[in-house]
Amino acid sequence: MKNETVHVTLAKSPIGTLRFASTEAGLAYVELAHANGRGLRGWIDRCAAGAECCEAFAPNKEAVRQVMEFLEGKRTEFELPLDLRGTSFQRAVWDHLLEIPYGETRAYADVARAVGRPKAVRAVGAANGSNPVPLVVPCHRVIASDGTLGGYGGGLEVKQRLLAMERGRPGADRLL
Repeated sequence: MKNETVHVTLAKSPIGTLRFASTEAGLAYVELAHANGRGLRGWIDRCAAGAECCEAFAPNKEAVRQVMEFLEGKRTEFELPLDLRGTSFQRAVWDHLLEIPYGETRAYADVARAVGRPKAVRAVGAANGSNPVPLVVPCHRVIASDGTLGGYGGGLEVKQRLLAMERGRPGADRLL
């Protein structure tokens, strides 16, 4: 989109420094510390080509606050406008992820069935891995059918900690 502005800010969190990016429509991108992939620049090239980037905390303030509350174990749901950009299949997967309740998990195969593509388990994994707003769109709640964690852009240790926190395991009520 031309004449679009992407507002970017960094915030220190219990799982490392996070990068937030918002557009006029809402939160569009969250980069986890130690994330693999092309990062914010790659997202902008793919999803907001030609946009102007500027450092700005104010447009991201509410997203930062809610994500910190989540990581502190004080929030179980997000109330944020989102600007999710992807293919129709990716959007269907991400929309389904938003329906997975706090403290619960689903297998990649479950998500594939839920979006009407039961044989697209690997494609679900790819869509899950390309989720632009992890934590808010809870891709960490998707695991392998055998109960193993599968992958996570922020690292398996972070995924394990997030799931333990959500399940209320003793000593894991917060990530601090």
